[in-house]
Amino acid sequence: MRPADLFDFAWQVVRGNRGRTLLILLAMGIGVAAVLVVTALGEGARRYVLQQFSGLGANLLIVLPGRAETAGGIPGFLVGKTPRMLTLDDAQALTRSHGVRKVAPLIVGTGDVHVNARSRETAVLGSTAEFISVRQMDMAQGKFLPEGDPHHAQPVCVIGAKIKSELFGGQAAVGEWLRIGDRRFRVVGVLAGQGQSLGFNTDEIVIVPVAAAQALFNSEALFRVLVEAKSRAQVADAKADVLEILRQRHEGERDVTVLTQDAVLSTFDRILGALTLAVGGIAAISLSVAGILIMNVMLISVTQRKREIGLLKALGATGRQIRLLFVTEAVLLALGGAGAGLAVGRLGEWVMAELYPAIPVAAPWWALVAAPLTALVTAILFSVAPARKAARLDPVLALSSRR
Repeated sequence: MRPADLFDFAWQVVRGNRGRTLLILLAMGIGVAAVLVVTALGEGARRYVLQQFSGLGANLLIVLPGRAETAGGIPGFLVGKTPRMLTLDDAQALTRSHGVRKVAPLIVGTGDVHVNARSRETAVLGSTAEFISVRQMDMAQGKFLPEGDPHHAQPVCVIGAKIKSELFGGQAAVGEWLRIGDRRFRVVGVLAGQGQSLGFNTDEIVIVPVAAAQALFNSEALFRVLVEAKSRAQVADAKADVLEILRQRHEGERDVTVLTQDAVLSTFDRILGALTLAVGGIAAISLSVAGILIMNVMLISVTQRKREIGLLKALGATGRQIRLLFVTEAVLLALGGAGAGLAVGRLGEWVMAELYPAIPVAAPWWALVAAPLTALVTAILFSVAPARKAARLDPVLALSSRR
């Protein structure tokens, strides 16, 4: 039997049983589409995180109170005692390093912001004039926080684009006063719209001088210290200097954690990459359901097609050719299901991209290859048992069968 005859025979069988074929294509297509959709979500999340950190600049260091090695995980929580807080003087001392260009201390809290009768609760950040360049943000109107002694609590603030819209409407905000809690601040600038960035919606924040934030929240402790190295090549030296300066200031204890962007990126990349593989593997298990369906349908088909198989064997078809007939039929079904699944999966990607435009949803190349390949291999493996059963049929008994 020639390959063309083999293919034509299998194709006629597939076309002749449309209900059975549609069920198998549906099961196989759902499995392939599920793999593409979940891996596209995982890959999109990975790319989103990488983009967010890349937007901070390549030379950023983040100083956190507490030591990750001591805490056994999240920095900021030492075993058995409260970590030593970072202070404004600690942050200023870091400028002594030759590898450090700028330092931006950071305090984070929430407060009720009032403008006349309008009010809303929002995130309030305390920092210095260096914050805008370290975080690579842009101004839409006015100017950022003024330079000067960070210990001086000037009553000025910079607001996000959404805060400006909600509290001031179409009126000019620069030069106006607003109240945070029981303190008044003059608006000196409005940030350009940026949206979500590392958990903060920068359109919904108010930034005040760090000393004003300390008074507002009644706390001297800094939440983080952002440090910008002079160049990418000096990041390692700047990190070593930061650790040494703070060790000397903290009575010889290494009680802070310094994160570099590369370290954070590699950690998130590994975690989200492994997560994408895991959820992709879980979704691929659904393909086994399609494989079992193929096997069950073909086992029934062997019983229904006994006389047909007996006739083929009586005409000289070998057991190997009978097995190839069933395997070819399974391959056609798998290819059809994989094609339908790829189409549905791509459609799912497009829908998710429309619903969540901020996330770069895209199935990784290995999923586009692995999903249809897994469908094909699954179909072949689960067709072996029915094919072997058909090949072992006795032609005389098969032809004498009523079914």
